[in-house]
Amino acid sequence: MKAAAIGKKLVAWYRHGHRDLPWRRTDDPYRIWVSEIMLQQTRASAVIPYYERFLERFPTVEALAAAPEQDVLALWSGLGYYSRARNLREAARTILAAGKFPNGHDELLALPGIGDYTAAAIASIAFQLPHAVLDGNVLRVVARVEKDASDIGSPRTRERFRDVAQGWLDKRNPGLFNQALMELGATVCLPRNPLCQVCPLSGDCLARQAGVEAQLPVKLRKIVPVKLEGTLLIVQRKGRILLRQREAKASRMAGFWDLPSPEDLPDSQPGELFGEIRHTITHHHYRLSVRAATIAAGNGHAPFGWFRTAELEAIPISTTARKALKLAGLA
Repeated sequence: MKAAAIGKKLVAWYRHGHRDLPWRRTDDPYRIWVSEIMLQQTRASAVIPYYERFLERFPTVEALAAAPEQDVLALWSGLGYYSRARNLREAARTILAAGKFPNGHDELLALPGIGDYTAAAIASIAFQLPHAVLDGNVLRVVARVEKDASDIGSPRTRERFRDVAQGWLDKRNPGLFNQALMELGATVCLPRNPLCQVCPLSGDCLARQAGVEAQLPVKLRKIVPVKLEGTLLIVQRKGRILLRQREAKASRMAGFWDLPSPEDLPDSQPGELFGEIRHTITHHHYRLSVRAATIAAGNGHAPFGWFRTAELEAIPISTTARKALKLAGLA
């Protein structure tokens, strides 16, 4: 009875008011899929402009499947985790070949770039199938409501928490339930300073009743941050900027354009120091100096290329390069 009541409370709370996000205004499976892929590891506020630009350029599965990979990556540039964009395009080609958008959980799970969470989200929101989602926000809500101090980094704990969420699921409104559960974790049941006084589940929350909500969830395995330093060079010639393209087989950001480092241009001559930028990728924390430089007239061949600033929006370019160019007043 408690589990069923939780599901109904969440749906009622969500219907009473929630954030107005563009992907919540559609039941189009394609648009819901694009939003869920973009929302992986990324805040909703950061996703919105990318989502709108992406759908303007690729409004259908057919348009995305037909697009060159470089065009897809260019629109994704700055959003991070670029394998998502490659998988999205590859999955679109798979869907087009099949002749229809998959409408079952297992069929969705078989597509490139779709895991358990994304399959459950699309299946429930687009097709009203009874699959509860499990992400970081949901793990936190479950840990607190159940007052469960198990390690959420453990696969066994995650499976048990998934079963709890599935037990809460309002099977009459699975899409609304999942959106409500994610909304609760994103806006109320916060990692720090949860807003328990306005939470619809405060009366059901065992951690709240015991006064230990701030201590949950528990994650025992912590990743040690890695601090890295380096220099990015801005080389200009005749109104163009020199960029270096990453190898097609690179493990990270393959095919993207970046500003060269002194190691890439060993004969370069350093010039004005523009300043410093910082950038974080998962647990890697970069601190990069940005400096002007000159090179000999014969340098700058492949894998390098010269680009005018107006051309940069049409190519996939790294976030560090964008930050550095902005710092130098060139973007």
